[in-house]
Amino acid sequence: MNQKILKLENLRRFHTVCRQLHSLCQRRMLAQWRHVFSSAYPAWTAQLYAHPGQTDVLIRAALSQQRLLATKKEERSQKSQLSSRKSKKEVEVWIGMTVEELARAMEKDIDFIYESLMNTAVDIDSLEADSHLDEVWIKEVIKKSGMKLKWSKLKQDKVRENKDAVKRPQGDPALLIPRSPVVAIMGHVDHGKTTLLDQLRKTQVAAMEVGGITQHIGAFLVSLPSGEKITFLDTPGHAAFSAMRARGAQVTDIIILVVAADDGVMKQTVESIQHAKDAQVPIVLAINKCDKAEANPEKAKKELLAYDVVCEDYGGDVQAVHVSALTGDNMMALTEATVALAEMLELKADPTGPVEGTVIESFTDKGRGPVTTAIIQRGTLKKGSILVAGKSWAKVRLMFDENGKTINEACPSMPVGIIGWRDLPSAGDEILEVESEARAREVVDWRKYEQEQEKSKEDLKLIEEKRKEHQEAHQKAREKYGTLSWKERSFIKYKEKKQQQPLKLKEKVERDSDVLPIIIKGDVDGSLEAILNIMDTYDASHECELELVHFGVGDISENDVNLAETFNGEASILATFSITEGKKKIPVAGCRVQKGQLEKQKKFKLIRNGHVIWKGSLISLKHHKDDISVIKTGMDCGLSLDEEKIEFKVGDGIVCYEEKEVPAKTSWDPGF
Repeated sequence: MNQKILKLENLRRFHTVCRQLHSLCQRRMLAQWRHVFSSAYPAWTAQLYAHPGQTDVLIRAALSQQRLLATKKEERSQKSQLSSRKSKKEVEVWIGMTVEELARAMEKDIDFIYESLMNTAVDIDSLEADSHLDEVWIKEVIKKSGMKLKWSKLKQDKVRENKDAVKRPQGDPALLIPRSPVVAIMGHVDHGKTTLLDQLRKTQVAAMEVGGITQHIGAFLVSLPSGEKITFLDTPGHAAFSAMRARGAQVTDIIILVVAADDGVMKQTVESIQHAKDAQVPIVLAINKCDKAEANPEKAKKELLAYDVVCEDYGGDVQAVHVSALTGDNMMALTEATVALAEMLELKADPTGPVEGTVIESFTDKGRGPVTTAIIQRGTLKKGSILVAGKSWAKVRLMFDENGKTINEACPSMPVGIIGWRDLPSAGDEILEVESEARAREVVDWRKYEQEQEKSKEDLKLIEEKRKEHQEAHQKAREKYGTLSWKERSFIKYKEKKQQQPLKLKEKVERDSDVLPIIIKGDVDGSLEAILNIMDTYDASHECELELVHFGVGDISENDVNLAETFNGEASILATFSITEGKKKIPVAGCRVQKGQLEKQKKFKLIRNGHVIWKGSLISLKHHKDDISVIKTGMDCGLSLDEEKIEFKVGDGIVCYEEKEVPAKTSWDPGF
């Protein structure tokens, strides 16, 4: 208020000064006239200009007031510019930042981001706090806020101290003691690996395996009559389990390569040789099935020459033993050859200090929880030890050997079953002992953080690639339409859009009809990994697309089957109410379609907390008050079921699906 009064006072003074200046101008003219007519009218001119000093006073006052007003105006302009600069807050952003990160950078709440993106192409309903934003939407939000944009190349996080656990340095050689060799048996499918191992440990493993093919890596300690001990890994010879054989080779000292005398070198034989070379593990050759009439051991030896596996008979250093796993012939000679090679290698280990080892296999037992089979490579494992493996940790609650017998400690080269894991580690993970549970949690947290950082970098890379693709496509579109008038551009775009609509519908129908949802469950982690690796080789997507819905370790459940069923549309229930028809009250669900479309003539199921509680048909499907047959993504609808006893709950899911039984063939050869 005081400023307004001051402004009015200044204006009033300025108006007064202007009048005075106007009067002064007139007086100056009169003064000039006085100079001319002074001799004729001396008395009149003297009276008209009686105070000559008053002119200078008034001029100085007017100029002073004018300078004051000009200074005030300049100060107001500077303040206005300064205020404008202050309001333009600079926001540092980066490619791929999330909704929450953008809100935090702008010092706004998340709702402000949502409001800024309304009436744009962004699907607000699917936008979460951790959703990554495209560059164009980040710019849009900043623009609407009136703030200034500043791009940062990468998100600047605080550097975290590395808290990972690592192997301890090599100890004093004087502490090393001899240890048993760890031996892997490798070779082609059906060349007799499991039967050979069965002869060595005198158990009927082969009879227990599914379809006669070993399904996962087992680790066993075999005591020989000579007193020597050998730890055997039975790696699957199936074509699908190449990755598991590679892992087996990485923890072994010696590989027994089994080749059938009647079959010779096969595809998996070559792969096994390559794994042994990559891991720099020596080979003992077991030529099996020598009891057969068609056996030809020399042929197998000659074929191996092409792969640099040279037997002693041909001047090389590879021991070759002719055996029959079925009859047990020459088994002792094979073990003696293995022990002799182990003595040449002088295998030793340190049984003291923190434990180091490798997870050979992992699975979930219904009564005991996560269980691992491991090979101890350093130190002595005892009950109560704190272990970390991958992104999981354990306090050892129980240990057992290959026969299920409880043991109190496990030394180097000894296979052991470990119970007490908080989560299921993966086969091949390195096991390290730490000093406390707090330290174990710290290690696991660090490894999870590292994984998140790697994922963020990969996501940023993909986002940057997509951004470049978008820019290139936009540039091409501008070049394409650059020389056309806006009418011509609009007409061409309309024609292109019209042509694409039926094409998209056709593609959708074909895609939906040629998609096979798949659930993969494995008995152990290694089997699951191998099957997933097979999936990567699938090359018949043009005939049928495979959609991996879910995978995990454990038994197949009813929920897995429900997940694998084909479905096209999904809707979520937002509200429930009932309508009266005659004397009946019919429950109605108010829904919004989240994915695909709902088609009244198809089948439906009601899902609550991940479980299917109803399957059947609809008796009514309405949009507002109109009966309709199809409702599309993003639209609201009301529907009622053919079973009146079913009660809806907010949050339930409605799935529309179609059952088809179509025999099909594929050109894909998985290798078995």
